[in-house]
Amino acid sequence: MEIINMNPRTFTLLVTGSCVMLSVHFTIRLLSQHLFHWKNPKEQKAILVIILMAPLYAIVSFVGLLDIQGSEAFFTFLESVKECYEALVIAKFLALMYSYLNISISKNIVPDEIKGREIHHSFPMTLFQPHSVRLNHHTLKLLKYWTWQFVIIRPVCSVLMIVLELLGWYTSWISWTFTIILNISVSLALYALVIFYHVFAKELEPHKPLAKFLCIKGIVFFCFWQGLALEGLTAAGVIRSHHFWLDVEHIQEALQNVMVILEMVVFSIVQRYAYSAIPYTGASVDKPKHE
Repeated sequence: MEIINMNPRTFTLLVTGSCVMLSVHFTIRLLSQHLFHWKNPKEQKAILVIILMAPLYAIVSFVGLLDIQGSEAFFTFLESVKECYEALVIAKFLALMYSYLNISISKNIVPDEIKGREIHHSFPMTLFQPHSVRLNHHTLKLLKYWTWQFVIIRPVCSVLMIVLELLGWYTSWISWTFTIILNISVSLALYALVIFYHVFAKELEPHKPLAKFLCIKGIVFFCFWQGLALEGLTAAGVIRSHHFWLDVEHIQEALQNVMVILEMVVFSIVQRYAYSAIPYTGASVDKPKHE
Protein backbone atom coordinates (compact mmCIF):
# COMPACT_ATOMS: atom_id res chain seq x y z
CA MET A 1 0.00 0.00 0.00
CA GLU A 2 2.94 2.31 0.63
CA ILE A 3 3.90 2.06 -3.06
CA ILE A 4 0.39 3.15 -4.08
CA ASN A 5 0.61 6.17 -1.78
CA MET A 6 4.02 7.25 -3.11
CA ASN A 7 4.25 10.57 -4.90
CA PRO A 8 5.03 10.30 -8.65
CA ARG A 9 8.65 11.45 -8.29
CA THR A 10 9.53 8.88 -5.60
CA PHE A 11 7.77 6.09 -7.48
CA THR A 12 9.57 6.98 -10.74
CA LEU A 13 12.96 7.06 -9.02
CA LEU A 14 12.25 3.72 -7.31
CA VAL A 15 11.32 1.99 -10.57
CA THR A 16 14.12 3.50 -12.63
CA GLY A 17 16.67 2.87 -9.88
CA SER A 18 15.67 -0.79 -9.87
CA CYS A 19 16.04 -0.92 -13.65
CA VAL A 20 19.51 0.61 -13.44
CA MET A 21 20.53 -2.09 -10.95
CA LEU A 22 19.17 -4.77 -13.29
CA SER A 23 21.20 -3.37 -16.21
CA VAL A 24 24.33 -3.30 -14.05
CA HIS A 25 23.63 -6.81 -12.75
CA PHE A 26 23.22 -8.41 -16.18
CA THR A 27 26.29 -6.59 -17.52
CA ILE A 28 28.51 -7.52 -14.57
CA ARG A 29 27.52 -11.17 -14.98
CA LEU A 30 28.50 -11.09 -18.65
CA LEU A 31 31.66 -9.12 -17.93
CA SER A 32 32.74 -11.58 -15.20
CA GLN A 33 32.22 -14.51 -17.59
CA HIS A 34 34.57 -12.91 -20.12
CA LEU A 35 37.16 -12.16 -17.47
CA PHE A 36 36.96 -15.73 -16.15
CA HIS A 37 37.51 -17.10 -19.68
CA TRP A 38 40.09 -14.52 -20.75
CA LYS A 39 41.38 -16.36 -23.84
CA ASN A 40 41.60 -13.67 -26.53
CA PRO A 41 42.42 -10.24 -24.99
CA LYS A 42 42.33 -8.36 -28.31
CA GLU A 43 38.73 -9.38 -28.99
CA GLN A 44 37.47 -9.46 -25.43
CA LYS A 45 38.79 -6.00 -24.54
CA ALA A 46 36.65 -4.60 -27.36
CA ILE A 47 33.67 -6.65 -26.17
CA LEU A 48 34.00 -5.33 -22.60
CA VAL A 49 33.98 -1.74 -23.85
CA ILE A 50 30.88 -2.45 -25.93
CA ILE A 51 28.80 -4.21 -23.25
CA LEU A 52 29.46 -1.43 -20.74
CA MET A 53 27.48 0.91 -22.99
CA ALA A 54 24.07 -0.19 -21.63
CA PRO A 55 24.77 0.33 -17.89
CA LEU A 56 26.63 3.58 -18.60
CA TYR A 57 23.61 4.97 -20.46
CA ALA A 58 21.33 3.80 -17.64
CA ILE A 59 23.46 5.32 -14.87
CA VAL A 60 23.97 8.65 -16.66
CA SER A 61 20.23 8.88 -17.40
CA PHE A 62 19.43 8.16 -13.74
CA VAL A 63 21.81 10.91 -12.61
CA GLY A 64 19.99 13.26 -14.96
CA LEU A 65 16.68 12.15 -13.47
CA LEU A 66 17.87 12.82 -9.92
CA ASP A 67 18.84 16.39 -10.82
CA ILE A 68 16.26 16.93 -13.53
CA GLN A 69 15.98 20.64 -12.73
CA GLY A 70 19.68 21.25 -13.18
CA SER A 71 21.18 23.67 -15.66
CA GLU A 72 21.13 23.20 -19.43
CA ALA A 73 24.92 22.90 -19.35
CA PHE A 74 24.56 19.98 -16.94
CA PHE A 75 22.18 18.17 -19.30
CA THR A 76 24.47 18.89 -22.24
CA PHE A 77 27.34 17.38 -20.27
CA LEU A 78 25.35 14.22 -19.45
CA GLU A 79 24.32 13.74 -23.08
CA SER A 80 27.93 14.30 -24.14
CA VAL A 81 29.17 11.56 -21.80
CA LYS A 82 26.78 9.05 -23.42
CA GLU A 83 27.45 10.12 -26.97
CA CYS A 84 31.23 10.24 -26.61
CA TYR A 85 31.15 6.70 -25.25
CA GLU A 86 28.90 5.75 -28.16
CA ALA A 87 31.62 6.97 -30.53
CA LEU A 88 34.20 4.80 -28.76
CA VAL A 89 31.87 1.78 -28.95
CA ILE A 90 31.39 2.16 -32.71
CA ALA A 91 35.16 2.26 -33.22
CA LYS A 92 35.66 -0.77 -30.96
CA PHE A 93 33.00 -2.68 -32.86
CA LEU A 94 34.85 -2.20 -36.15
CA ALA A 95 38.09 -3.20 -34.43
CA LEU A 96 36.36 -6.37 -33.21
CA MET A 97 35.22 -7.23 -36.73
CA TYR A 98 38.76 -6.65 -38.03
CA SER A 99 40.07 -8.97 -35.34
CA TYR A 100 37.64 -11.73 -36.31
CA LEU A 101 38.96 -11.56 -39.89
CA ASN A 102 42.64 -11.27 -38.87
CA ILE A 103 42.90 -7.84 -40.50
CA SER A 104 45.44 -5.33 -39.20
CA ILE A 105 45.45 -1.92 -40.86
CA SER A 106 48.46 -0.66 -38.90
CA LYS A 107 50.53 -3.74 -39.85
CA ASN A 108 49.20 -3.78 -43.43
CA ILE A 109 47.80 -7.29 -42.95
CA VAL A 110 44.89 -8.16 -45.26
CA PRO A 111 44.28 -11.89 -45.87
CA ASP A 112 44.63 -12.81 -49.56
CA GLU A 113 41.26 -14.59 -49.66
CA ILE A 114 39.36 -11.35 -49.01
CA LYS A 115 41.33 -9.05 -51.33
CA GLY A 116 39.64 -7.95 -54.51
CA ARG A 117 36.06 -8.26 -53.31
CA GLU A 118 33.62 -5.68 -54.61
CA ILE A 119 32.17 -3.00 -52.36
CA HIS A 120 28.98 -1.48 -53.71
CA HIS A 121 28.21 2.03 -52.50
CA SER A 122 24.71 3.46 -52.44
CA PHE A 123 23.35 7.01 -52.63
CA PRO A 124 24.41 9.53 -51.31
CA MET A 125 27.91 8.00 -50.97
CA THR A 126 28.03 7.58 -54.77
CA LEU A 127 28.32 11.38 -54.95
CA PHE A 128 31.81 11.04 -53.45
CA GLN A 129 32.80 7.44 -54.24
CA PRO A 130 32.56 5.17 -57.30
CA HIS A 131 29.55 2.87 -57.24
CA SER A 132 31.82 -0.19 -57.08
CA VAL A 133 35.34 -0.46 -55.68
CA ARG A 134 37.67 -3.37 -55.07
CA LEU A 135 38.60 -4.32 -51.53
CA ASN A 136 42.24 -3.67 -50.63
CA HIS A 137 44.28 -2.10 -47.86
CA HIS A 138 43.29 1.41 -48.97
CA THR A 139 39.52 0.74 -48.94
CA LEU A 140 39.73 -0.95 -45.53
CA LYS A 141 41.67 2.03 -44.20
CA LEU A 142 38.98 4.33 -45.62
CA LEU A 143 36.24 2.40 -43.79
CA LYS A 144 38.26 2.77 -40.61
CA TYR A 145 38.63 6.53 -41.14
CA TRP A 146 34.89 6.86 -41.76
CA THR A 147 34.31 5.21 -38.40
CA TRP A 148 36.96 7.06 -36.44
CA GLN A 149 35.96 10.51 -37.67
CA PHE A 150 32.94 10.25 -35.34
CA VAL A 151 35.23 9.38 -32.43
CA ILE A 152 36.97 12.73 -32.99
CA ILE A 153 34.02 14.93 -34.03
CA ARG A 154 31.75 13.85 -31.16
CA PRO A 155 34.04 14.97 -28.26
CA VAL A 156 35.01 18.19 -30.07
CA CYS A 157 31.36 19.10 -30.58
CA SER A 158 30.56 18.17 -26.99
CA VAL A 159 33.22 20.52 -25.60
CA LEU A 160 32.04 23.35 -27.87
CA MET A 161 28.40 22.77 -26.91
CA ILE A 162 29.16 22.89 -23.17
CA VAL A 163 31.32 26.03 -23.52
CA LEU A 164 28.65 27.80 -25.59
CA GLU A 165 25.99 26.76 -23.07
CA LEU A 166 28.01 28.19 -20.16
CA LEU A 167 28.60 31.43 -22.08
CA GLY A 168 24.90 31.71 -22.92
CA TRP A 169 25.57 31.59 -26.66
CA TYR A 170 23.95 28.21 -27.31
CA THR A 171 21.06 29.44 -29.44
CA SER A 172 18.48 27.32 -31.23
CA TRP A 173 20.15 27.60 -34.65
CA ILE A 174 23.52 26.60 -33.17
CA SER A 175 21.85 23.59 -31.54
CA TRP A 176 20.39 22.48 -34.86
CA THR A 177 23.75 23.03 -36.57
CA PHE A 178 25.44 20.66 -34.13
CA THR A 179 22.58 18.18 -34.53
CA ILE A 180 23.03 18.14 -38.32
CA ILE A 181 26.82 17.79 -38.09
CA LEU A 182 26.63 14.96 -35.57
CA ASN A 183 23.85 13.20 -37.45
CA ILE A 184 25.94 13.20 -40.64
CA SER A 185 29.00 12.06 -38.71
CA VAL A 186 27.33 9.14 -36.93
CA SER A 187 25.51 8.14 -40.13
CA LEU A 188 28.85 7.90 -41.94
CA ALA A 189 30.30 5.78 -39.13
CA LEU A 190 27.32 3.44 -39.10
CA TYR A 191 27.40 3.27 -42.92
CA ALA A 192 30.99 2.05 -42.77
CA LEU A 193 29.94 -0.72 -40.37
CA VAL A 194 27.04 -1.78 -42.60
CA ILE A 195 29.29 -1.91 -45.68
CA PHE A 196 31.81 -3.98 -43.76
CA TYR A 197 29.11 -6.39 -42.64
CA HIS A 198 27.73 -6.89 -46.15
CA VAL A 199 31.18 -7.61 -47.60
CA PHE A 200 32.13 -10.15 -44.92
CA ALA A 201 28.73 -11.52 -43.86
CA LYS A 202 29.71 -15.11 -44.65
CA GLU A 203 33.02 -15.06 -42.74
CA LEU A 204 31.50 -13.20 -39.80
CA GLU A 205 28.39 -15.40 -39.53
CA PRO A 206 29.79 -17.66 -36.75
CA HIS A 207 30.37 -14.55 -34.61
CA LYS A 208 26.75 -13.30 -34.80
CA PRO A 209 27.77 -9.88 -36.18
CA LEU A 210 24.22 -8.77 -36.96
CA ALA A 211 23.07 -9.32 -33.37
CA LYS A 212 26.17 -7.49 -32.12
CA PHE A 213 25.62 -4.58 -34.49
CA LEU A 214 21.89 -4.31 -33.70
CA CYS A 215 22.70 -3.97 -29.99
CA ILE A 216 24.74 -0.86 -30.75
CA LYS A 217 22.46 0.45 -33.50
CA GLY A 218 19.41 -0.14 -31.31
CA ILE A 219 20.76 1.92 -28.43
CA VAL A 220 21.81 4.75 -30.77
CA PHE A 221 18.53 4.60 -32.72
CA PHE A 222 16.20 4.66 -29.72
CA CYS A 223 18.07 7.36 -27.83
CA PHE A 224 18.38 9.72 -30.80
CA TRP A 225 15.00 9.38 -32.50
CA GLN A 226 12.88 9.13 -29.39
CA GLY A 227 14.60 12.30 -28.16
CA LEU A 228 13.53 14.12 -31.32
CA ALA A 229 10.01 12.66 -31.03
CA LEU A 230 9.66 13.79 -27.42
CA GLU A 231 10.92 17.25 -28.33
CA GLY A 232 8.29 17.51 -31.06
CA LEU A 233 5.47 16.19 -28.86
CA THR A 234 6.38 18.60 -26.08
CA ALA A 235 6.55 21.56 -28.47
CA ALA A 236 3.16 20.57 -29.93
CA GLY A 237 1.62 20.44 -26.46
CA VAL A 238 0.79 16.72 -26.65
CA ILE A 239 2.94 16.08 -23.57
CA ARG A 240 1.87 18.37 -20.75
CA SER A 241 3.11 18.95 -17.23
CA HIS A 242 0.13 17.23 -15.59
CA HIS A 243 1.35 13.95 -17.10
CA PHE A 244 4.36 14.03 -14.78
CA TRP A 245 5.53 15.79 -11.61
CA LEU A 246 7.50 18.39 -13.57
CA ASP A 247 6.87 21.54 -15.51
CA VAL A 248 6.90 21.49 -19.29
CA GLU A 249 10.47 22.83 -19.43
CA HIS A 250 11.92 19.67 -17.85
CA ILE A 251 9.39 16.99 -18.77
CA GLN A 252 11.06 16.15 -22.07
CA GLU A 253 14.42 15.38 -20.43
CA ALA A 254 12.72 13.37 -17.67
CA LEU A 255 10.74 11.19 -20.07
CA GLN A 256 13.81 10.63 -22.24
CA ASN A 257 15.83 9.53 -19.21
CA VAL A 258 13.07 7.18 -17.99
CA MET A 259 12.71 5.57 -21.42
CA VAL A 260 16.46 5.12 -21.84
CA ILE A 261 16.75 3.46 -18.42
CA LEU A 262 13.94 1.01 -19.22
CA GLU A 263 15.40 0.22 -22.64
CA MET A 264 18.88 -0.46 -21.26
CA VAL A 265 17.50 -3.36 -19.23
CA VAL A 266 16.36 -4.97 -22.49
CA PHE A 267 19.66 -4.29 -24.24
CA SER A 268 21.71 -5.61 -21.31
CA ILE A 269 19.75 -8.88 -21.59
CA VAL A 270 20.14 -9.09 -25.38
CA GLN A 271 23.88 -8.46 -25.06
CA ARG A 272 24.22 -11.68 -23.04
CA TYR A 273 23.34 -13.52 -26.26
CA ALA A 274 25.06 -11.24 -28.79
CA TYR A 275 28.34 -10.96 -26.84
CA SER A 276 28.27 -14.30 -25.07
CA ALA A 277 31.49 -15.60 -23.51
CA ILE A 278 30.72 -19.17 -24.65
CA PRO A 279 33.01 -19.00 -27.74
CA TYR A 280 35.93 -18.39 -25.36
CA THR A 281 35.13 -21.26 -22.98
CA GLY A 282 35.92 -24.03 -25.46
CA ALA A 283 32.30 -25.19 -25.28
CA SER A 284 31.41 -23.89 -28.76
CA VAL A 285 32.27 -25.32 -32.13
CA ASP A 286 32.51 -21.83 -33.57
CA LYS A 287 35.40 -20.79 -31.40
CA PRO A 288 37.10 -17.59 -32.58
CA LYS A 289 40.53 -17.84 -34.09
CA HIS A 290 43.32 -16.63 -31.86
CA GLU A 291 46.02 -14.57 -33.35
